[in-house]
Amino acid sequence: MANATTLSDRARRDSRGALTYLILIVFLVIAVLPFVGIILTAFKTPSELTSSPFALPTVWHWENFVEAWNGARFGSYFAASVIVVVPVVVISSVLATMSGFGFGMFRFPGDNLLLLIILLGLMVPFEAVIIPLWQIMGDLGLRNTYWALILPQVALSFAFGTFWMRANFKNMPTELIDAAVVDGCSTWGVLWRILFPLSRPALLSLVVLLFMWTWNEFFLVLVMASGDLRTLPVGLALLRGRYAADVPVMAAASIMVFLPVLVIYIFFQRSFIEGMISGALKG
Repeated sequence: MANATTLSDRARRDSRGALTYLILIVFLVIAVLPFVGIILTAFKTPSELTSSPFALPTVWHWENFVEAWNGARFGSYFAASVIVVVPVVVISSVLATMSGFGFGMFRFPGDNLLLLIILLGLMVPFEAVIIPLWQIMGDLGLRNTYWALILPQVALSFAFGTFWMRANFKNMPTELIDAAVVDGCSTWGVLWRILFPLSRPALLSLVVLLFMWTWNEFFLVLVMASGDLRTLPVGLALLRGRYAADVPVMAAASIMVFLPVLVIYIFFQRSFIEGMISGALKG
């Protein structure tokens, strides 16, 4: 009787596991199909689009990517994206690490109020401050420069990064920190020599998120920049007016826009997932 009950429980667990995998596969197919359609479209000619979007092209037209890169000036847009993204991610990550350490490990007068002021960057919609920001950048002579794209995004990324790294440092083992202090380690030493290596998953997760958000930023770039200062998402929007009838070229341009984000995620995938799961468990 006991063996029959055990087999019945095992069968139920197996059926639930099979159903779970089936549901995951269905959602995976739903998520992947649009990307498959875009990739296949990018290698076709406009005349081939009358068939199924998932049909293989008769000839793989790599010249669609060349046309999108050269004819639509995507080379300039790509360079502008890199020039904006790298400083935003680096500066925001460093500042967020230090501020998260301060708020997570120390108590000082007004710390909750100061943290609330910083987190206003997450609470206030960006559209609500774009007009004052546009005026301020004009008064400072920074409008239509890279600084007009970098500084506001550093401020926004710093707010989220502080919240993210504060949660990471608050859950660090206090025994390890106390032992480092007893051994004569300074505050900076505790941060960079003890806690920083332990914070690698959380920090890399933050880097991936900031890279993705900054790379895909559209509204700020559209308002603050023009010409070669515009980044890839805005360039893709402008491409629609020039190549509205040439869908394969637009599909090729779309691939070039999301490909760097995909590469970054794949490269840091393990650390990103580890940081997200760790944050969820600690929360």
